[in-house]
Amino acid sequence: MRKIKYTWIIILFILPGCKGISQTDYVAQRERMVKNQIINRGISDGRVIKAMKNVERHLFVPEGAMRYAYSDGPLSIGEGQTISQPYIVAFMTECLSLKPDMKVLEVGTGSGYQAAVLSEIVDHVYTIEIVETLGKRSKKLLADLGYDNVTVKLGDGYEGWPEHAPYDAIIVTC
Repeated sequence: MRKIKYTWIIILFILPGCKGISQTDYVAQRERMVKNQIINRGISDGRVIKAMKNVERHLFVPEGAMRYAYSDGPLSIGEGQTISQPYIVAFMTECLSLKPDMKVLEVGTGSGYQAAVLSEIVDHVYTIEIVETLGKRSKKLLADLGYDNVTVKLGDGYEGWPEHAPYDAIIVTC
């Protein structure tokens, strides 16, 4: 009888709170990330700040890491690779001094997060990934999320991507 009583307590009171993080919670976490990690550390380009607010970082990490997506650090994305710390993404993006009509080459697609941030600011992003599983995953994710101004290529970025050169900016994230 005692086991049944405790089972009902678990079902009624504990399990409803185990649904995971809601979309509203992710929005609040993203807002805090931008304020505390980006703006408070000196990132001032309004386009970079807006892009960091718009791109849903939790969608670019493995499901088991989603609750940590807006934390102040890199996260594993598999294959021995990481998604960069949010501040580093914002800092590198701001350093490029991007303008809306630019074409950017990114070497090292990884999760696709940096490409998504760049695509919020520029006309087109060409991104190369050497790790096949990461390249395929990020290509599908970026397409599914509607980032139609990002082109993903599987290959070695050492030679760049001459078919689309010249580029207005090049960022190496691997």
